Amino acid sequence: MARIRVLVVDDHRIFAESLAAALAAEQDVDVSAAGSGPAALRALERAAGEGRRFDVLLIDADLGAVGPDAPQVPGQLRGPGQDGGSGPGEGTVDGISLVARVRSGHPGVRTVVLAERDDPRRAAAALQAGAGGWVAKDCSLSRLLAVIRGVLRDETHLPPALLTGVLRELTAARKHRTESERLVESLTPREREVLRCMVAGLGRKAVAERLYLSPHTVRTHMQNVLGKLGVHSTLAAVALARRAGVGPVDLAGDVVERGGQLA
Repeated sequence: MARIRVLVVDDHRIFAESLAAALAAEQDVDVSAAGSGPAALRALERAAGEGRRFDVLLIDADLGAVGPDAPQVPGQLRGPGQDGGSGPGEGTVDGISLVARVRSGHPGVRTVVLAERDDPRRAAAALQAGAGGWVAKDCSLSRLLAVIRGVLRDETHLPPALLTGVLRELTAARKHRTESERLVESLTPREREVLRCMVAGLGRKAVAERLYLSPHTVRTHMQNVLGKLGVHSTLAAVALARRAGVGPVDLAGDVVERGGQLA
C-alpha cells in the first residue's frame, strides 16, 4: 500500500497534535507536525535529503499571525526556541507565504490551507500561491482525507460557498496583473533594471553602485519609473511590479542584458 506522508503546520500545538493523531490512525497515512513556517521548511529539507519527502502539507491559514486582529489561542508557539518554533533570528513565515515557498522549493509537494473562517480574498491568494485546497478547520476527518487524496490527483478543492467569491477575486487579480504588465512593458530596459533593484529593496546609492551609474542618474531613472507606472512612491512601484510578475534582481550575481531584454 502506497503511504501518504503528511506534515501538519500549525502554531496551535493542541490542534496540530490532535489532527496529527487523527490522521495517523489511517492505515495509509504517515504524519508529522511542525509549529512554524521555518520548522516546516527545515522538515521538508531534511525529508528530501533522506529520500522520503512529504506528499502534502496542511498549513494553518493564520500561521504566524500577530497583532490585535490575530486569533488568540492558548498554547500558540510564537517565540524563538519553543518547541517547533522558529530558531533565533528566523522570524515568522505566514501561511500563504509558506505555500509559495513550498511551491518554489519543493514543487512536487502539495499544499492545503486550513482556515478558521471563509475568506474569498485569502483563499484566492492561497490558490495563486500554489495551494491545492482551502478547507475549514472544523470539517470532518473524512472530508479532509478526501481533499488530501484529491490534491495528490492534482484536483483543486474549495468549499462551495467560496467558489463565487474566489472566482471574483481571481478575475480582479488578473485584470490588475494585465494592467500592471502593460505599464511595466512601457519601461526601457535600463528602467526595468532599476525597477528590479527597487523590488530587491536597494536604495538609490546601492542601485548606483550596482549599475555603475551616478546617484543623480539613478534618481532620474527612479522618477521616470514612478511616472510611467503612475505611482507616487517606491512601495507602490514595488507592489505594482510584483503584480506584474517582476522579481527582484539577483543580489548574488550581475544584472545582464541580452538583446535589450533583462536576463
